[in-house]
Amino acid sequence: MSVVIHHNPDCGTSRNVLAILQAAGYDPVMIPYLETGWTRAQLLGLFAAAGLTPRQALRTSKSPAAELGLLDEDVTDDALIDAMVQHPVLVNRPIVCTPKGVRLCRPSEMVLDLMDKLPPGPMSKEDGTLLIDEGGARVG
Repeated sequence: MSVVIHHNPDCGTSRNVLAILQAAGYDPVMIPYLETGWTRAQLLGLFAAAGLTPRQALRTSKSPAAELGLLDEDVTDDALIDAMVQHPVLVNRPIVCTPKGVRLCRPSEMVLDLMDKLPPGPMSKEDGTLLIDEGGARVG
């Protein structure tokens, strides 16, 4: 199964999602979106596939969203997309694409819904929360 992760290696959630995928035997294509940036068409396609609005995908913490005035509810989707193209860090992460769908994987266990096979257990998130038990079953 092909897997693509729009990844930020400095983000704990993004690292955790990548680790889950790799532990399950996937070799995902990693797109370092902070380096490569986004196109308008790419964002529109990802958001539509994930069922997200630009506002839902906006990273509001640890980003320049407030400084840029993007937190005001009157800011249009077009303005948010323009800002995201100009400042890639404004897009929340990680976004994962598989044949089973596209999803903003926050919290990281949301990636499990996009996988054909789970990693062997036990497996926990970086914060210690158990995701997969010793028998290989999903927890929660």
